[in-house]
Amino acid sequence: VLQLLRGVQRGSEDRKSSLGRLRWALQNKETQQKFVRLDGSIRTLIGLFTSSLADMQMEAARCLHELSHSSDPAVAEACLPVTSYLLTYLSGHSVEFTELCLYTLGNLVVESEAVRKQLLPQGIIPVLASCIQSPHKAVLEGLGYVLSQLLQAKEAPTEIVPLVLDSVLPQHMLRLVCSGLKAGTGAAVEFAWCLHYIVCSHTANAVLRSLGALPALTSLLLDMASEIPQDAPEGLELLVCPVLRCLSNLLAEETGCEGQIQDERLLIALFLILQSFFQQHPFIVQECLWLLNNLTADEPFFCSALLSLDLLPALLQLLPCSQMAGVLVLTVLCNIAEKGPAYCQQLHHQPALPLLLPALALPDPEVVGQCLELLHLLFLHCPEAAADFVRQGGHRALEQHQSTPELQERVRALLDMVGQPLGAATFSPSHAALPAFS
Repeated sequence: VLQLLRGVQRGSEDRKSSLGRLRWALQNKETQQKFVRLDGSIRTLIGLFTSSLADMQMEAARCLHELSHSSDPAVAEACLPVTSYLLTYLSGHSVEFTELCLYTLGNLVVESEAVRKQLLPQGIIPVLASCIQSPHKAVLEGLGYVLSQLLQAKEAPTEIVPLVLDSVLPQHMLRLVCSGLKAGTGAAVEFAWCLHYIVCSHTANAVLRSLGALPALTSLLLDMASEIPQDAPEGLELLVCPVLRCLSNLLAEETGCEGQIQDERLLIALFLILQSFFQQHPFIVQECLWLLNNLTADEPFFCSALLSLDLLPALLQLLPCSQMAGVLVLTVLCNIAEKGPAYCQQLHHQPALPLLLPALALPDPEVVGQCLELLHLLFLHCPEAAADFVRQGGHRALEQHQSTPELQERVRALLDMVGQPLGAATFSPSHAALPAFS
């Protein structure tokens, strides 16, 4: 390492060759640590990085990029002096050089809080905001990478998100996400995750709603669902996931905003996505069910639409997919049942009870607990459901859980309900609205 550094410092004819060999050597973790401890190592790289020789500048940038991959915070902090130059070179130069600078910055901010604290006063957010107008996909993807790393930092909600909201970034990110199907999904995926991290900070939702985020993301989801049966772009599931999360979190943040997207096509789109990604990308099932829960949590429109569109059988088929899917399906059914007798009667007339009995036999207390919650609502609002439940042997399924500490009180209450004459159910504990998933 020392020999390579001396070869670079001497300015001999083989300097470029030494730089190239150094770049390959810096892919090794131990070499990275040894290099930054050598006197003048970073200073030498900065000198070449800021030189007027384009080929030397590019090789030095590649060496710095290799260093930025280190998971050792000491290596990242050794690179602190180069951060201001990286920002400067984001304007101008070649697309490849700009892209290299962006990914180097993104790697450095992941590992070091000191680097992040230095970059914020240096104006990284305004500089990144100027880059978002670039026509080059590679630059936009690199920009999305830097922003997503910054927005995941522990100090992001208080120190980074406010700066992002004060810039032009949110509206441009939303535009690029919604044009993802036409412009290629790479940058759109990065910016969709950026929007998700902003929403999770709970300080930005009013700004995003004012920019029309809910209708824009809903429209994008409809477009993506329409693309799936035809010629879906590769990696579409990577864009579907953060878009679903953004919508879910925007809906979870404040009740009443669901009214802005009372469109039953959204439910059809969700079930198309569920059907298409169920086998190859099962993680999408959970994301869809989170959104479905938040759509039905307080708003009767989507509960009615789910029943009138005859989507309940497709929803019930997801019960055995996984523990989390089971809980979410049952939670959505509870959201519907909470709306009162008319909804519970429709649930009863659908093949709900026969599918709930296997759920009661599962060993998972959370799934069983949510099933008990649903049964209580059904029996309360639709007493004939209690009678049918007994006829199907449901009371025996309940009795299996009488000795489970966290379930036994609710089991006893339900057994009391089904033991009463038809129409005489009186047990009615207070039932708070279910929390929205986020």
